[in-house]
Amino acid sequence: MKVDPPALSNETSTPAEMPTTLSAMLADYVACFRYDDIPATVRDRAKHLILDAVGVAIASASHAFAKQTLASLNAIGERGNCSIIGLNEQLPLRDAVLMNGMLVHGIDFDDTHLDGVVHPSASALPCALSLAEHLGLTGRELLAAYVLGVEIVTRIGMSAGYGFHRYGFHPTGLLAHFSCSLQAGWLLELGREQLTMAQGIVGSTAAASQEFLADGAWNKRMHPGWAGAAGITAAYLARGGFVSTRQTYEGRFGLFKSHLHDDESQVQYGRMVAGLGEVWELGNTSLKPYPICHFLHACAESAIELTRRYRLKAEDIDRIRVLLPKEGLPVVAEPETAKLAPATSYEAQFSAPFVVAASLLSGRFGLAELRENLLSDPRVLALSRKVKCTADPDSGFPTYYSGGVVITTTAGDELRHYVSINRGAGERALTGSDIESKFMNNAEMLMRSEEALAIRDCILALEEHSAPEIARTLSAAGVDQVPTRR
Repeated sequence: MKVDPPALSNETSTPAEMPTTLSAMLADYVACFRYDDIPATVRDRAKHLILDAVGVAIASASHAFAKQTLASLNAIGERGNCSIIGLNEQLPLRDAVLMNGMLVHGIDFDDTHLDGVVHPSASALPCALSLAEHLGLTGRELLAAYVLGVEIVTRIGMSAGYGFHRYGFHPTGLLAHFSCSLQAGWLLELGREQLTMAQGIVGSTAAASQEFLADGAWNKRMHPGWAGAAGITAAYLARGGFVSTRQTYEGRFGLFKSHLHDDESQVQYGRMVAGLGEVWELGNTSLKPYPICHFLHACAESAIELTRRYRLKAEDIDRIRVLLPKEGLPVVAEPETAKLAPATSYEAQFSAPFVVAASLLSGRFGLAELRENLLSDPRVLALSRKVKCTADPDSGFPTYYSGGVVITTTAGDELRHYVSINRGAGERALTGSDIESKFMNNAEMLMRSEEALAIRDCILALEEHSAPEIARTLSAAGVDQVPTRR
């Protein structure tokens, strides 16, 4: 179904120009949405995005945050029947969504929609997977719900640009409440009025503070899964007749005015619904070749290339200038003292000085570069102190997360490498083969090759299986060292 009302042909339409509320327009689209509406190329790409997210979730499973989160959810004492990716565990529906979201987003290796500035699969997959398993639905329905979630969360993000970050909100966790309410509502076969109500309900639950940037706290990891749990709750409440607000997005205290204040005037409301059913934003989602904040990909690639080209040694480097989108500086370069010496691997993933220094010294940046011994390596710390981050005057943000590195050597030479299009985006998108290789590398950290291959084959033939069968396959191998329910 295509949604392109005349009043929204201009992406900068204001609330006063809207013929109806945005939540009602999204509800109209979702109520008529069908699996067959999705082009075959989009379905194929969706399965590769799911494969990537599952591989990241499996790689996350042995981390401390995963073990402690699972133990905490088990301590509640409620038994469930929903599967956990990579783990031989089951949890109640909403806890399973939270746990799976933690795993997909937990090591910051999951996909990003650059224009929307959101990580769509981290919320869209857990919500679709667990609810479809719980309801005993088909793989076709699971896949369609996933695509629906990606299309909606990216558009809400696109309408606000980088606004939410400026006010300290993590857009993925904030905006995915709304998309998950619609995914869940679609799986529950809600009508237009109920879908409108579901969005209004999560307007009161959506929250995702970026304070984690100050100390590398774990909060960000829970944002996408919490959005899924809230979205499912809202859909069930709406099905039961719960009455909520209608002007969820454009109202006097709606999403944009309450979170963006005076910057609300910059919101392009029309982008939320323009081209729905015709332009598929899922195809514009970028996958990560490096397990770090997407703002840092161009500078990591630049540092690796400079090391490869010039065979640099730490003692050859006098100073380093890192070029970043100005919008990313508060995320990966500030506060400077904390970024120069990150205390945890999670802090390191958001530290431009550390990522550039480690990339220069290692000639690569992968999960191995996030080991604790590297965080305290005196060579890395010394090189980090030579880094100065500046706004990139030629930035392609938000279309691409461009950036570069300029090194001044002790001999006075200036060495420069600049990346206009970050690898994984646009014409440099990861291919299906690239994604399958990344999946295998991640999955084989915790399971045998044949187990990983079985998961890969299941995902790439998603429509041939039931949702419960898919969920069980994704959890079949398990990780022995994770604490189990008493």
